[in-house]
Amino acid sequence: MGDLFDGYGSTLAPRKTPSGVPAFDEMFAEIAHPGEAARSRSSYRELYQALAQMTQEELRGRTESLASSYLAQGVTFDFAGEERPFPLDAVPRVIAYDEWSRIEKGVQQRVRALEAFLDDAYGHQHVVRDGVLPAKLIASSQYFYRQAAGIRPANGVRIQVSGIDLIRDEHGEMRVLEDNVRVPSGVSYVISNRRVMAQTLPELFVSMRVRPVGDYPNKLLQALRNSAPPGVDDPNVVVLTPGVYNSAYFEHTLLARLMGVELVEGRDLVCQGGRVFMRTTRGPRRVDVIYRRVDDDFLDPLQFRADSMLGAPGLMLAARLGNVTIANAVGNGVADDKLLYTYVPDLIRYYLAEEPILKNVDTWRLEDPGALEEVLDRLDELVVKPVDGSGGKGLVVGPDASPAELDALRTKLRADPRGWIAQPVVMLSTIPTLVDDGMRPRHADLRPFAVNNGDEVWVLPGGLTRVALPEGQLVVNSSQGGGSKDTWIVGGDAPGRGEYGQAQSLAGLVAEQATATSAIPIIYDAQDEPDHSPQDRPRTLSEQQEQQQQEQQQQGSDVEGGEAGC
Repeated sequence: MGDLFDGYGSTLAPRKTPSGVPAFDEMFAEIAHPGEAARSRSSYRELYQALAQMTQEELRGRTESLASSYLAQGVTFDFAGEERPFPLDAVPRVIAYDEWSRIEKGVQQRVRALEAFLDDAYGHQHVVRDGVLPAKLIASSQYFYRQAAGIRPANGVRIQVSGIDLIRDEHGEMRVLEDNVRVPSGVSYVISNRRVMAQTLPELFVSMRVRPVGDYPNKLLQALRNSAPPGVDDPNVVVLTPGVYNSAYFEHTLLARLMGVELVEGRDLVCQGGRVFMRTTRGPRRVDVIYRRVDDDFLDPLQFRADSMLGAPGLMLAARLGNVTIANAVGNGVADDKLLYTYVPDLIRYYLAEEPILKNVDTWRLEDPGALEEVLDRLDELVVKPVDGSGGKGLVVGPDASPAELDALRTKLRADPRGWIAQPVVMLSTIPTLVDDGMRPRHADLRPFAVNNGDEVWVLPGGLTRVALPEGQLVVNSSQGGGSKDTWIVGGDAPGRGEYGQAQSLAGLVAEQATATSAIPIIYDAQDEPDHSPQDRPRTLSEQQEQQQQEQQQQGSDVEGGEAGC
């Protein structure tokens, strides 16, 4: 196999399920043994042949170049209080188009069902009256906001952007781990990963006919414009960010620039007469659509947290009057509550009269006394998650937990069974990943992003593959030390070669695969400070500190949006 894959077979799938089944390796069809040739799967064959000709030093050099590029562009994340470049592995994940088409249909189906549920939950709640869901499930969700009841977007879309987390189990089947329909993040890494990977392995992009991801900003902008209030011919769209201290700020700036719209903070918006305006140097300008990256609790101090400095007073009134659209809609979190997740297959049957295309991971609802007792008896072999958790926070992997941790968990489960779910330990599939001791298998998940414009649900071809870098680790979030891979959709019934390989240069190839993601200019302290109007004055140090604290509080759902761990 060459120097790059030396020792890979001996470490392949070191971790197994309690029944002894190893993880599914996505590149190799069979477990390789030292001295034997690996059998690569058909979708990976061309990539494997190209990688096998490289040395570890060559590939490691390319990986270090990727990290340097990311650090220069500000593609970073906060890990243990330190700003680091987001780890990108030079070995991409490859998914055959035939399999992807099924994933795509499954994601579209799930988004349509969740749209129908949200419209119903904040409306007549027929799903409760017909006995599909218990009423207390909606009422007891901390993400169900009565302030959003009766507010219906102009085109009926509440989930303009969604991120559906998938895992491949030990049998090779893709399953849904969780739904993210509040403010799912990570698409900036998809675009940035593709740009640098096209520069790293350009020859493979042409020969393997990798589907591009550069159309995402256009699709998102179209969806946002379609959701504008009625009678607005040329809607003004803005991206609302918590500010520079937010860990996903790079994504906010990137999307605003790629869509060609303004990036604003709460203090840039003012509500008058039931409408929203943006302060500009030429006076107030009406805002029609707000793509918000601020959590519900911080969005409007008149309706939610009165001490919020991240939103603007009056936004909810303007939305209720139909004068502005907030995307994603306020209150969407009830649809990605992990307890509701267990009912989504039933919601698909109820609203769409279809069978689910993508299965859930088997899950225990601890509200059921029988399920609670079973979970308490098997706590050392299950994964337990808080229903409102994100970023891997609060998640307990039973086989990895100490007796003291399990005892503490038992107490929590008995005190609040509604707040937890339990799942079996699913062996997330492994993909070859370059780590300190060479090419080794590491567990990964997949977050496809879907954009709903009211007429169709478009799924970004690829999505974000997150990978757990520590050996045996099942939690893939960057906040837990995880990294990412570029995701390639190849072959099958993909568009013909005539749509690929048209570029006559490397720059052209990069442009075909992803939109430009060059660094955004930074204003340093040494530069002259511009004049400000009284309303737009720079915040005092104490105000900045308070804003920073609030941004950190709201990062849980906006950084990585869910613990795609097991």
